[in-house]
Amino acid sequence: MIGDRASLLTPHRLVAAYGGVLLVLIVALAVLEWAGVDRRLLGYVIVMPTVAIYAFIGIRAHTRSIQDYYVAGRRVPALYNGVASAADWMSAASFLGLAGTLYLGGFDGLAFVLGWTGGFVLVAVLLAPYLRKFGQYTIPDFLGARYGGHPARLIGVGVLVVGSCLYIVAQLVGIGVITQRFLGFRFELAVFAGVTAVLVCSLLGGMRAVTWTQVAQYVVLIVAYLVPVVLLSVKHTGWPFAPLAYGQSLAEIDRIEQAIGVMRPHTAFADPDGGTDITVMVNFLLLTASLMVGTASMPHILMRYFTTPTVRACRSSVAWCLLFIVALYLLAPAYAAFAKLEVYHSVIGRQLADLPAWIHVWQLPSPYGGAPWVQVADINSDGILQAGEFRILPEVVVLAAPEIAGLPYVITGLVAAGALAAALSTADGLLLAIANALSHDIYYKVIDPNADARRRLIISRVFLIFVAAMAAWGAGVLGANILFLVAWAFAITGSGLFAPLVLGIWWKRCGPVAGVAGMIAGFSVCTFFLIATEFYGPWVAESLGWLGEVRIVSARGREVAHIWGINNIAIGVIGVPASFLAMTIASLLTRPASPMVQEMIESIRVPRGEVANLDRLP
Repeated sequence: MIGDRASLLTPHRLVAAYGGVLLVLIVALAVLEWAGVDRRLLGYVIVMPTVAIYAFIGIRAHTRSIQDYYVAGRRVPALYNGVASAADWMSAASFLGLAGTLYLGGFDGLAFVLGWTGGFVLVAVLLAPYLRKFGQYTIPDFLGARYGGHPARLIGVGVLVVGSCLYIVAQLVGIGVITQRFLGFRFELAVFAGVTAVLVCSLLGGMRAVTWTQVAQYVVLIVAYLVPVVLLSVKHTGWPFAPLAYGQSLAEIDRIEQAIGVMRPHTAFADPDGGTDITVMVNFLLLTASLMVGTASMPHILMRYFTTPTVRACRSSVAWCLLFIVALYLLAPAYAAFAKLEVYHSVIGRQLADLPAWIHVWQLPSPYGGAPWVQVADINSDGILQAGEFRILPEVVVLAAPEIAGLPYVITGLVAAGALAAALSTADGLLLAIANALSHDIYYKVIDPNADARRRLIISRVFLIFVAAMAAWGAGVLGANILFLVAWAFAITGSGLFAPLVLGIWWKRCGPVAGVAGMIAGFSVCTFFLIATEFYGPWVAESLGWLGEVRIVSARGREVAHIWGINNIAIGVIGVPASFLAMTIASLLTRPASPMVQEMIESIRVPRGEVANLDRLP
């Protein structure tokens, strides 16, 4: 699949090879740890070879074919496209942030699980098969054909770039955390080292290279997530089936927290100053909805379904993707429960002078806020660490859990390699989605329609390098909370693209003005409220009181506004209805789609045959 030799053409052999190399690395790391090798060197032993594998695949899959570069030649079997899609999806937010949020927020953190998995139901039912039948390269391709040409195409590219850039910054922050901790790089340097690895994977081969790199990355990340959870489950319950066994650990956590007087934890979307139960519940539902529509609108996910050979294979690919995603998501609550239990057993209640060494190792300044990843403070001056005197950031829970539990360092290194694979795989897909949109939808479709394949590939690679450098700068200079950035990216993308995509397929009358109006309205409303509430909380409370109740809460050192009690990470629930409303009004007041466009829409709803002649469309 990635080369000309027959031995490399069987995907099963490729996956077996990935697994074999990973097993060899784990054994080598265990031997070196037993021999007393310095842990910094062990970090290089596990991280660098895995990155080298990804680079080898990326270089081996180099191509001069437009079809291969944009859609992997549409020869990827459904099973492996599902694996690659799952890796594309398993970002640093899933691998690092999800279990950490469940650790801190308990059941409320399940909004992320429900929103992200539920979004794939929308993808399978409403979008993926029909976009595959459309048969082009990018999401702006569809928007341009469906809504009458360049205006819709360019606005779609703008929404794609903004949302995807936020998402990339979150991945690069995750990469920076991993390489800072395990390779000893400064955070800013760690981010640029990570983006270099991303470029090596995707620069020469485009979607063809990214697809098979992501297959390898999924093998690494799922093994890295599964192994520590199984070991922790055996340690605490005697059973290796963590999703079925961690309930007794939850009961033990509840008993411990009642004994030491721990209050209900604050969540990522509850009011830190004490919101009502109904407010928390509503935000849970709103965040779930915002993440669902965001998932169904992310271009780097939707473009994966352009790579399957048939529409039927596309449907199967979505199902396989969801299965491989659930394989990790079922483990995340167990991971969080075991990690919290380990903290209560090995850290809380201990003398400050006797705290385990891993706490001091993780007392590095985070890239946002300056607070350490792990923080202890003897507030009551009794020399004993109480539950309220210990703080761990959610991004660190998964990485630190093996050390907290006293597992061999080989497990810690494996988790680091898995987290890096998750962040790299998503960053690969996002960078390619942005670069392809800029090169194909702006340069080729608008600026130079006569450009030959060689020039188009060069332009795409130039954009890939430029976007990667800008994203690395943003992550290195600004830093950010991974889950918050991801939620914002989903809100913006869902607000700008979900309604135009859904109505573009399911409402033939919807005309070109409606499509443009929907993208502008949804994107503008969401972005305005997001920026205003996050950075101008007092101004919102003073100036926009006519919108309803505006509460001011303290978040990450700023005064953040909640309009109608809605946390701004769920602001997509305002932007998406605004987009649907604008499209509905514009559709009823302006001319409908042309007969040729309506014919094209009819054709993509049928899983057989050819689409309408796109060359006749604007």
